[in-house]
Amino acid sequence: MGSFQTPIGMRSSTLLETSCGFLLQELQIIWDEVGEDKFEREKVLLDLEQECLEVYRRKVDRANISRARLHQEVAEAEAEFTHLLLSLGERSLPGRPEKRAGSLKEQLDSITPALQEMRLRKEERLNQFRAVQGQIQKISAEIAGNSDKEPSTIIVNENDLSLKRLEEYQNELQRLYNEKNERLQQVEKYIDIIHSLSTILGKDSSSIIMEVHPSLNDLCGITKNISDTILDKLNITVESLFEEKKIRLDKLHHLGKALSNLWNLMDTPYSERHPFSHVIHLLSLSSAEVKDPGSLTLEIVQQTEAEVKRLDQLKASKMKELFQKKQEELELICKKSHVEIPSREEMNNIINLINSGEIDHSDLLLSMDEQISRAKEEASSRKAIMEKVEKWMLARDEERWLEEYSRDENRYSVSRGAHKNLRRAERARIMVSRIPALVDMLIKMTRSWEEERNKVFLYDQVPLMAILEEYNVLRREKEEDMKRQQPWEKKRIQIQVVERENTYTSRPSTSSRRLPSRSLNGALDSSVIMNRRLSMGIHQLPPNTINSGNQGVSFNKDGSNALRKKIFGDPAFTSQMR
Repeated sequence: MGSFQTPIGMRSSTLLETSCGFLLQELQIIWDEVGEDKFEREKVLLDLEQECLEVYRRKVDRANISRARLHQEVAEAEAEFTHLLLSLGERSLPGRPEKRAGSLKEQLDSITPALQEMRLRKEERLNQFRAVQGQIQKISAEIAGNSDKEPSTIIVNENDLSLKRLEEYQNELQRLYNEKNERLQQVEKYIDIIHSLSTILGKDSSSIIMEVHPSLNDLCGITKNISDTILDKLNITVESLFEEKKIRLDKLHHLGKALSNLWNLMDTPYSERHPFSHVIHLLSLSSAEVKDPGSLTLEIVQQTEAEVKRLDQLKASKMKELFQKKQEELELICKKSHVEIPSREEMNNIINLINSGEIDHSDLLLSMDEQISRAKEEASSRKAIMEKVEKWMLARDEERWLEEYSRDENRYSVSRGAHKNLRRAERARIMVSRIPALVDMLIKMTRSWEEERNKVFLYDQVPLMAILEEYNVLRREKEEDMKRQQPWEKKRIQIQVVERENTYTSRPSTSSRRLPSRSLNGALDSSVIMNRRLSMGIHQLPPNTINSGNQGVSFNKDGSNALRKKIFGDPAFTSQMR
């Protein structure tokens, strides 16, 4: 009994003094009355002790389990608290005790409020991360052009919920916001440019924008697509509109210049110019300066093209008239200067080209003006020589008249007008005496002219030098023939005097007088020699033209014969007069 009481007294003196003590005393009283032997009493007490030990053991085990659970809860709370501190990026919490004190329950009770607060902070931080990451995902999808797709599940890394990480996400979100705003501004800028250019070009801007992407139309009510693909399409669209604007403006510039030239050329009245005044106004503007709505519409371009075409047709008819006038002016200058006149066939070919529109009218008139200018310059350079040639021609006419007059046997007869012929003969002799000096001067002037311009001086397509030199040769041969014929002429005169005296003495009738055959044949031979040498001299000269000293000349046979007759006279007529 003492061994039983000792542990009981050790563990709980109060229990022994109350319940267990009274119960043992009551049990001993019962045993005493019953007369229970000592052995049975010891056995019962031993059983009671064993049962008490079992109860205590169970209680202790339960207490140990409860203690271990409390230790685990405290450790888990500490670990969770520490993890939350690390994940939230905080070093400590003001409400948390720094050192463990008191029982496990007290420790658990002391950390639980701080842990709850940390959990609330974590949940709040998680919501912040979810919101920021959700916005990042949404804006990234808009920038990528995938805003119409279902958003994916947002996964937040709970191991890193620090304010630093949250700030990084917020910075990323701000960067995306800025990029989105920049893209929206860029899209709006492109759309404004498309509206402006469409208004200038007379196009429907809504259809152009819808072709790029339907979301860009404000009436659709959906989020605008601001992806790189859309920006590239908008950029290409704007560039194509700018290019079309430039092409139309260049075309109107070309048409406007053509209109202005045609108006000035044909002196178009203001009433016909006024409908296209805006086209002329565009001539002084660059592509960037053209901003008026409807100023570059396709209709304006087509109307201007039609007007230019109409004026071109009108110009062709007037140009033909003007070309013919200039052609007549050129022919008149060439005719007066005795230079080569452009062939009629070539001029007809040019007129055909004018009618067919294969030749530029302005270039043609410029070419004609240049030809007229060259012809005038040529005529001016030939003027002094041509005046001398005209004097020579007149002197040659007087020389031929004087020759015919000298051969007239009745020149001294008393008849009407005889005294006038005598005075003309005196003047003619003076002019004829000046012919050699005049021809020599012409030769010098012509040679100087040819050396200065390195080409042959042509007179009605015949080299003037050849004519002058041939004339000198023929004049010398004629003088030699005249010297040889002087004895015969004296003899003929004497015969004529004798015959006349015989006629007067024999009969009063007039007899027919026959010229000596030698005189007649000599005159014919002289003309034939002159014509033959002139022809040979012309064909032996190097080719030449009026406009270029190194081009060939086509000599007209009829023109050469006419020129020979004009300068050297008609042999048949001369022989007849003889």
